[in-house]
Amino acid sequence: MDLELRHLRIVRAVAEAGSVTKAATHLGLAQPALTAQLKRIERGLGGALFRRDHTGARPTPLGELVLARAKVLLPAARELQEEAVRFANAGGTAPSYRLGATNGPVLGGLVDRLATEWPSTPVSTCTSWSARELATMVTLGRLDFAVVGTCGESPPPLEGPVMWRTIGLDPVFVLLGENHPLAGRAEVELSELADERWAVAPGDGCFGDCFAAACARAGFTPLTIYETDVATCLHLASVGRAAVLCQATFQPTPGLTAVPLAGAPLRWRHILGWHPEAAPARVADSVAEYAKAAHADAVRRNTCYASWLSRNPRFGTIP
Repeated sequence: MDLELRHLRIVRAVAEAGSVTKAATHLGLAQPALTAQLKRIERGLGGALFRRDHTGARPTPLGELVLARAKVLLPAARELQEEAVRFANAGGTAPSYRLGATNGPVLGGLVDRLATEWPSTPVSTCTSWSARELATMVTLGRLDFAVVGTCGESPPPLEGPVMWRTIGLDPVFVLLGENHPLAGRAEVELSELADERWAVAPGDGCFGDCFAAACARAGFTPLTIYETDVATCLHLASVGRAAVLCQATFQPTPGLTAVPLAGAPLRWRHILGWHPEAAPARVADSVAEYAKAAHADAVRRNTCYASWLSRNPRFGTIP
């Protein structure tokens, strides 16, 4: 039997789980099937890899040797695969920049600046509600840069090979219909919205948990939360069916008003990610500055946020 990477993954899974039964569950295999595979691996390697009894499975000296090699070989194989995908997705030697973004104020201005500064370099875009999906695409070389958001000071959606730089830190405002009793206020306490229903666009970070925690600190549990697309959120707010949590840079449409929350209990951080070993990394500093300029433009366009920012200077575009 020739040793394959999948065999090393099986050995690693048994060692990490501490038993063949638990490893089978983790791998999605039947326990007898995994036991049979493990026996074939042991025959191929010349001896038992684990001592198995009623307490579980513990590596033998031969097992320790194989596990030590697996710790080197499995990450190396994964890195090779990722590097090969990045190379295959490079699409030739002519420069081009592929941008990904979640819903936010930066992407449009960034595309405009790249097209202005480097008119001969094609720029393509894709969007997703999932910051983790976009970060994975950067890792695999399917995107050159990703502009995503994270809640407050929470970590990036995917660390490791992706480099991240903060573009801006914004408070979260609440979007209300123009006839709402609180619509004309300079700011509102979150507790004043305890009787509201809420609407929010989907995401895969911790924002929902942070919102629930902020509501608990304000003394209430939020009523119905509609997770839906942006257009539906705006409609529900305009007809008075929900309050909508929005980024402070959001430009309200007619019939809607953005109101700051007192004390900024919820915050949104815009970050730019890229792979440090990919060719576009050489222009990452420039792209980051263009992204910051796009964010600063979005702040200036929103008079409510610009006014609030003059009283809260620790927010806004990162210098």
